[in-house]
Amino acid sequence: MRIEEDCIGKLPIDEQALYGIHTVRAVRNFPISHEPLDPLIIQSLIQIKKAAAETNYAAGTLTVAKQQAIVAACNQLLIGRHADSFIVPAIQGGAGTSANMNVNEVVANLAHRLNPAVTLQPNDDVNQSQSTNDTFPTAGKMALLQQLPGLLGAVDQLVQVLLVQAKTYQAAIKVGRTQLQDAVPTTYGRTFQAYAHLFKRDLARLQAAGNHLNTVNLGGTAIGTGINATRYYQQHILTILNRNTKLTLQAAPDLIDATQNCDLFVEFSGAMKTLAVNLSKFSNDLRLLSSGPQAGLAELNLPAKQAGSSIMPGKVNPVIPEVVNQVCFEVIGNDVTVTMAAEAGQLELNAFEPIMLRDLLANERYLQQAMHTLVKNCLRDLTVNTTACATAVEQSAITATVLTPYLGYMTTMKLIKRAVGQHQSVKKILLQEQLLPATLIETLFSPANLTQPRATKATSIQNQA
Repeated sequence: MRIEEDCIGKLPIDEQALYGIHTVRAVRNFPISHEPLDPLIIQSLIQIKKAAAETNYAAGTLTVAKQQAIVAACNQLLIGRHADSFIVPAIQGGAGTSANMNVNEVVANLAHRLNPAVTLQPNDDVNQSQSTNDTFPTAGKMALLQQLPGLLGAVDQLVQVLLVQAKTYQAAIKVGRTQLQDAVPTTYGRTFQAYAHLFKRDLARLQAAGNHLNTVNLGGTAIGTGINATRYYQQHILTILNRNTKLTLQAAPDLIDATQNCDLFVEFSGAMKTLAVNLSKFSNDLRLLSSGPQAGLAELNLPAKQAGSSIMPGKVNPVIPEVVNQVCFEVIGNDVTVTMAAEAGQLELNAFEPIMLRDLLANERYLQQAMHTLVKNCLRDLTVNTTACATAVEQSAITATVLTPYLGYMTTMKLIKRAVGQHQSVKKILLQEQLLPATLIETLFSPANLTQPRATKATSIQNQA
């Protein structure tokens, strides 16, 4: 064992451990769950330490030996070595100080192990020109940006498969429904097209909110004033960090504002929440439209993926939309956490970024994987029961809505009530009663006329009447 000391006192630390006293205190203080800090945040913090060492050396505040030792240690860690040394919990007090110090300690001790001639201090050397208050949120944004392309790609993939289904079923007529009651007809082509437009808006929202994550407060140190950082460091740290990571980070115009306010996290969370709301609504529709197959709507045929019951033979459930629903519930709940954490920050710093970043990173992954399984295991092989849909339209009395320009609202209403009461189609009653010319009736109840604006056909139909 070795003895380390901090402002609280002394602690024995395993001699072989790369972490130090601050890390050990964090593990003891935050036994909330077994969930570790997200590896992407760790990797991003390491990238910051490496870039800071290079910048501080160029600024003349770090010796070449220490700079080389820090960079060598960071390079080892960036390829995944000693990953078991990062043990602080994901949910932690201290605004991320424990995460930052875990990295500082590991880098310092590993650097000395790689080059015993160089002794580094975690705070004075590895953390030089930095504070947790600018490194931790910057690392969090870097982590979110690294996952963002996968999320955007999943949304775009969802849009594309919906457009394919829209084209495949562009002429498949179906009964529209409002408030779960029969409404005027539409087509599944239009239905899938509408879903595609919905998720295109989600894609645009995520892209816009994601672009704002490029704005960081690195160089602001404790509260954004830049205390203990050189002017050279402030002017060059992001250039070097971007070069090393291929990111496009830029300094916030007001580092004090960027240090204390977390509205960019709320904005990004809100974009993901909106996507979750839309995905859940879509999944609800899929489950309802595929219900049955004998006693439900049974308009959609979802691919059978697994047995649905341990007692009912042959039962198949819509398990893919169900799992997507559950992901969406989680994302929406996490958005509430992010919202309240951002709101609860006081004065010059928000102490609750650990839970915000934990939930934001989880939401990115959850949504991406949910959309992947939705596309792969459900939407690509989904089919429409076109015969059943067409029959439902033919039997639906509400299609008589098309008659109101010719017979008036009250007469049409009476026809609908009669058709429902007698279990007959409105079209059949019209032909029997000869209320309109047979050719006009056929035209009015054709799929094209039932699903298109009347204005495009008004002249020809009125002539027939």
